[in-house]
Amino acid sequence: MSDLHSSPTDRIPASPKTGDSRVVIVTGMSGAGKTMALKALEDMGWEAVDNLPLSLAASLVRPGEGMARPLALGVDIRTRDFGVEPVLAALDRLIGESGLDVRLLFLDCEDDVLCRRFTETRRRHPMAVDRPLLDGIRHERALVSPLRSRADVMIDTTNQPPAEFKRALAGHFGLESAGGLVVFVTSFAYRNGLPREADLVFDARFLANPHYVPELKALTGRDAAVADYVAADPAFGPFLDSLTRLLEPLLPRFAAEGKSYLTIAIGCTGGRHRSVATAERLAEWMKRRGEQVELRHRELDEGGS
Repeated sequence: MSDLHSSPTDRIPASPKTGDSRVVIVTGMSGAGKTMALKALEDMGWEAVDNLPLSLAASLVRPGEGMARPLALGVDIRTRDFGVEPVLAALDRLIGESGLDVRLLFLDCEDDVLCRRFTETRRRHPMAVDRPLLDGIRHERALVSPLRSRADVMIDTTNQPPAEFKRALAGHFGLESAGGLVVFVTSFAYRNGLPREADLVFDARFLANPHYVPELKALTGRDAAVADYVAADPAFGPFLDSLTRLLEPLLPRFAAEGKSYLTIAIGCTGGRHRSVATAERLAEWMKRRGEQVELRHRELDEGGS
């Protein structure tokens, strides 16, 4: 979503379970969640260091000797000697060290949401000291865009509740996970926009709509009555069969390419009935296959109508 996307490139294989060779550089837009990401990584067992001068980063890594814990380095425009070229140079130096598994994580967020976050918290954007807030955000975006292009993993936090953000991080960087591909299935409402993290999007708006059935309108696709109504549509069975036939050969290919987190989004008009019921059925199918699955209903979880 996932422009997701939760990951536009995923160029390198999933990290090994042993943590002594893993390094992640966490960067991105100010206000997009770097502090929360470092705290979540720390809770997962990483050693987190924020705003360390880039010139000192190499001193924390001793290739060949191993590290006590995997290392997460927070870097943004507040970091002393920050610049795109120094960050990329530091990244290349670490990648060049034998025995290290290095990733660049970029956190992004839509400009209007960043504005709201800074306004609500009354924090000053580091690049808006002498200019309007939105100008500062746009200036920063232009500055850090090469880092976004280089990222191994990109997570967009625009519509992600904290709990889902942490699950996304765990999907990419969890030390105790079983490894392999984690599939995240989400339902959503088209009227509220596509999930920015989605890798694959499917449209369920052609199915019969329970919204127009008085006794079903107030229910959701989690309720058996709505699920049965959606499944009774003659088009539903062929749709689900086509969807599973499409995904069956794709999932192992995504895993083989080293992708650790895949987001599949199912949409309908209001995000409460058809998409929810379809997402539930799809997640059940994946669980029966033994896939690692996370399920979310965006509009229901966020209290949407």
